[in-house]
Amino acid sequence: MNRTAVLRQRWQALAVRERRLLGTGIALIACALFWELMLAPALRTLSEVAAEHARLDSQMQQMQTLQARAHALQAQPRMQRDNALRALQTATKQNFGDKAQIQNMGEAVNVAVHGVDAVTLTQWLAQARTDARATVREAHLTRSNATGTATSNVAHWDGSFVMTLPLGQGETR
Repeated sequence: MNRTAVLRQRWQALAVRERRLLGTGIALIACALFWELMLAPALRTLSEVAAEHARLDSQMQQMQTLQARAHALQAQPRMQRDNALRALQTATKQNFGDKAQIQNMGEAVNVAVHGVDAVTLTQWLAQARTDARATVREAHLTRSNATGTATSNVAHWDGSFVMTLPLGQGETR
């Protein structure tokens, strides 16, 4: 006898009440499997759509902001190297005073700083990037021994930056 015939014979041997209970149990198991394998993953995906959409919208907005910045930078007129050097010298003098020295090294500019705090460094870097269109090629910083005054406990930094300025008329890298 094959298995189907054996199962059919056992089914016929069961009482009507047992058949209903067994049928109901099989139906419940089938429904649970259908739910777990078919409906639950789809509903989970559907519930995550709003959060994923918001995350992607945020990324899109950031990318559009970056694109607008890139277009704004591309639209700016080219700055001559001499003007960029003057703007870097002005930014350095304004932010650091006598705590920094600038040395023009032909293609690059070396800016040495002594005992400056991180906030001032950050402001200077932002100003150098926007006003002089300078980019940092190298940075070497160490925490200085003097960690502020009696009223301030802010760390100070010593080091140097090698900055690249825009090219002058007819110059190539």
